[in-house]
Amino acid sequence: MTLQKPNTPPAPFDYRPPVEPWLTTLHADGDILVLSKQSGLLCVAGKPENHRDCLEERARARYPQARLVHRLDRETSGIVVMAMNPKAQRHLGLQFERRKIRKAYVARVSGCVNGSAGSIDLPLATDWPNRPKQMVDRQKGRAALTEWEVIAREADATRLRLFPLTGRSHQLRVHLLSIGHPILGDSFYADGEALAAADRLQLHAETLTLRHPADGHVVTFVDNCPF
Repeated sequence: MTLQKPNTPPAPFDYRPPVEPWLTTLHADGDILVLSKQSGLLCVAGKPENHRDCLEERARARYPQARLVHRLDRETSGIVVMAMNPKAQRHLGLQFERRKIRKAYVARVSGCVNGSAGSIDLPLATDWPNRPKQMVDRQKGRAALTEWEVIAREADATRLRLFPLTGRSHQLRVHLLSIGHPILGDSFYADGEALAAADRLQLHAETLTLRHPADGHVVTFVDNCPF
């Protein structure tokens, strides 16, 4: 059985990235650069010429040696770590590949989520007719696991902390849609009141924990949720 919304391809977006602040640095040393990405800013440049402005280009204008090791969706805000040399890039890349890096997100979702904590274990695959959208596919999807806990409840929404234990594209957005609680303001997967409830995707990468490439010590970085 495959769970998905009706095939409704997202309309091409009018890319107008935020310009203030231009770049927010949370930490920088000889091995890693930790940035706060704004909602609406691409991590890497798109093919259209007017999609050249992105977090990677802004970072490299100030830190020419910076190298991207992971991404956030354009609409998602929060922590992004970059490597400052090839050795650190390999070190961080292996941590991501082996799922050693721990991430926590904050999301506001539609409706009242039952319970105080739980997990969503549903395989995901690309919805090819509507790409880049993803969907739950129990036959051909790749394993995807998300843990969640309730932070606060509102009249018609719930604030969650999310822990993705895998790193599939749009994982958090599709997992929450699959349990009937789309993220507020999600232009891909929400509609009606859930879409209109916020002027941006209510998803933020708040914390990131990794082993520092220089000495292996565990370090945690925090970017407080802006909504």
